[in-house]
Amino acid sequence: MSTAARVVVLSVALACGAAAARAQYPQRHDGFWIGFGLGYGSAGVTCDTCRRVSRQDGITGFVKLGGAPSRNLLIGAAINVWGHSDSSATETMTNVTASLYLYPRRRSGFFVTGGLGFSNYHIDSDPSWNGTGWGFTAGAGYDLRFGRDVSLTPVVNYCWGGVGDVSRAGLTRFTGWRQNVLDVGLGVTFH
Repeated sequence: MSTAARVVVLSVALACGAAAARAQYPQRHDGFWIGFGLGYGSAGVTCDTCRRVSRQDGITGFVKLGGAPSRNLLIGAAINVWGHSDSSATETMTNVTASLYLYPRRRSGFFVTGGLGFSNYHIDSDPSWNGTGWGFTAGAGYDLRFGRDVSLTPVVNYCWGGVGDVSRAGLTRFTGWRQNVLDVGLGVTFH
């Protein structure tokens, strides 16, 4: 069995197990929470002097944490990272945001999220490429309860960054740098 087939089988088994456990563990959105996960995403960039470049696939990851001021709203911070490596360098795009998570129905695990903060572009080479500007995230997900305080959380996220200038060795190489990542991931949330 291939690695991709194993991932699909494991994901289906976890989702089925979580759906069965959902009846035993009702949704709760209160107190401190933290979550993390991995996924797959597609990144695109534009800049003032860039030629058109096709989107690049890569691995994504996220960490989020915060508190719940009400049963329908979570407030916190999130870090979303996209990365791609080849034989010569590792390229990353990161968004760090203050985020809101809204559950439209109190007893449902479905949520929408949005956040505003900073975005970073980096290539780990010698010398490295760097740029930082403002950014935002938007997304949706579903908490599948499989324990009293634990959920399996599939998510879809869109991250955008208006990085501005990207520099290498202290010299500005690109201006008007804008980046975006669309990703699908699977995480674990502790409530």
